[in-house]
Amino acid sequence: MNIESKVRQYLANIEKDNKRINAVLEVNPNALEEARATDAKKNKGRLYGKVIVVKSNINVKGLTASCASRTLEDYKASFDATVVEKIKAEDGLIIGMANCDEFASGTSGENSAFGPTENPRVKGHVAGGSSSGSVAAVAAGFCDMALGSDTGGSIRVPSSFCGVVGVKPSYGLVSRYGLIDLSMSLDQIGPIANNVEDAGLLLDVIKGEDERDAKTFSSDKIELNKPGKITLGIVRVKGVDSKIRNLFDKKIMAYKKLGWGFKEIEIKYIDLAIETYHPIVWTEFYSATRRFDGRKYGKKIEESAGAEVLRRIFGGSEISKAEFEGRYYHKALQVKELIKQEFERVFTSEGVDCLIMPTTPVFPWKIGEKKTLEEYYAVDSLVIPANLAEVCAVSLPIGDIDSKPVGMQVICGKGQESKMLSIANEITSFAKSSL
Repeated sequence: MNIESKVRQYLANIEKDNKRINAVLEVNPNALEEARATDAKKNKGRLYGKVIVVKSNINVKGLTASCASRTLEDYKASFDATVVEKIKAEDGLIIGMANCDEFASGTSGENSAFGPTENPRVKGHVAGGSSSGSVAAVAAGFCDMALGSDTGGSIRVPSSFCGVVGVKPSYGLVSRYGLIDLSMSLDQIGPIANNVEDAGLLLDVIKGEDERDAKTFSSDKIELNKPGKITLGIVRVKGVDSKIRNLFDKKIMAYKKLGWGFKEIEIKYIDLAIETYHPIVWTEFYSATRRFDGRKYGKKIEESAGAEVLRRIFGGSEISKAEFEGRYYHKALQVKELIKQEFERVFTSEGVDCLIMPTTPVFPWKIGEKKTLEEYYAVDSLVIPANLAEVCAVSLPIGDIDSKPVGMQVICGKGQESKMLSIANEITSFAKSSL
């Protein structure tokens, strides 16, 4: 199938199902024209044949980078983010812009100004956030791959809820130039796909040093190889639903057939992750949103944004006040460093190749179901630590319970994406062979 035929099929799928799922906010009006031009090329790039949806907080020239907010609903991007430049250079075709929690602020996909994203795998339930539309687009068959952003689990939570593969790269592996930031100390752009191979391919294309993002670093080509005999570090955490925990334990027992070793690992300070994360995010988000004053970019954010965005802005404003001298923010950064050092200790001293744990402690819930703020924020409790530690993590589907997908995280040290994805690929291949 040439790319034009594939795009036509995906456009038909979007036309048929997107009104219900609400994953795609805008379709690229030039998608078919771009597909024909790519089909006609003699030398085609590594992403030829791949159709991609992009989260609406990433700039794609000519498309709307709204961040799913009324604040930026009329903002047409005037340039391509670095990741988009790289995708286009390898002949990936961008079919549209994805829904998300407003300004990437949320964990359920319900906070978009343009309505919630429905989980394609569990009708009437949340897709997870904040990269809800990107993940749902992959799960619904609207595209082959997608880009999301992950600040505190925003790729991995929806990937778990919707039963796909979602990668949070190591901090600095992928340029954020062109990302409308939530928290620059934590943000990373990453790939979402139906399988580990596709996720690895897209990550290899978008990674690398960029002079426009000082935190980026270069790395070797991402390759998936047989991992050989390895030792899994099993992290036990509190608050996980008993059904999820039982499925996780069952899978661990099955992996013994691969000849792998296992070791129970305790990570200090992991229980402080949520309390550490929010002061950093709120303070940095407050600072980042000062540009949205209605003069250059859209509307004034305080007059046009939703409740969760305003909660974070006002919280960041309080933390930033002169009388506090930034001590809550700086204290959170100090604890972040402790968590980072603890992960480094585990990977260097505990004799494990990776850490594994459930991706989320709960199942996707019904859209509109009331949650306390504590319950809502606790959804991210297992994914935030990897962001604070700056390491790489991937969520894999490991099965369904009561027709709801369950995900498992594989976490490796900073810059060890090839190792992480090789282990993840072996796990998914073993699962297929065991069916």
